[in-house]
Amino acid sequence: MDGNGRWAKKRTLGRIHGHRRGVESVRDVVRTAGEIGVKYLTLYAFSHENWNRPPNEVKALMRLLEEFLKNEIQELNKNNVRLHTIGQIEDLPERVRHQLSLTQKATSANTGLILILALSYGARREITAAARRIAREVAEGRLSPDKIDEALLASHLYTREYPDPDLLIRTSGEMRVSNFLLWQISYAEFVISPVLWPDFRKEQFLDAVREYGNRQRRFGKISNF
Repeated sequence: MDGNGRWAKKRTLGRIHGHRRGVESVRDVVRTAGEIGVKYLTLYAFSHENWNRPPNEVKALMRLLEEFLKNEIQELNKNNVRLHTIGQIEDLPERVRHQLSLTQKATSANTGLILILALSYGARREITAAARRIAREVAEGRLSPDKIDEALLASHLYTREYPDPDLLIRTSGEMRVSNFLLWQISYAEFVISPVLWPDFRKEQFLDAVREYGNRQRRFGKISNF
């Protein structure tokens, strides 16, 4: 969800104003995804590398995350959305982890869209942690190296409960992956939008989905057309 800072800078506002405006886009996109029948929506909300931002910005982002988790419960329940997370959640401040737990519990009975927030997330760390767990199982004699395959590695990732993404949307014209779901997006379709995230709403989301719908996914096979 790129472009919050640039959106604010263009309007001579502080970066946090861009982040706050970006929350409105989150609300609009989540609602739209549920309306059109999307089953899983993962939002890269805070990367592990984002901890290296200026301390004041990090503190403001954590406050904004806490507010979002608290204030969106009614909206999530209204739209039958269940909240999940991936990442090193233990890195978050205690108050944020507490509210996260409350919000997850409050939405746990919902049966529609599963909204996955990637928080303190980095794909290289995820894969490294998975390899470490597998190595430990081998060292303890609980796993034979011959049994290690793609499915086994995938079962040790944060996303083991979810299918791989079909579509990756990158806003503000960015052309890089930024350490996001490196294993899982191997066959995802990419849609690059020039729109900054705070201006990315229902119309832009539906445009991206329509573009995805016009793609032919071959998964390495030869086209039938």
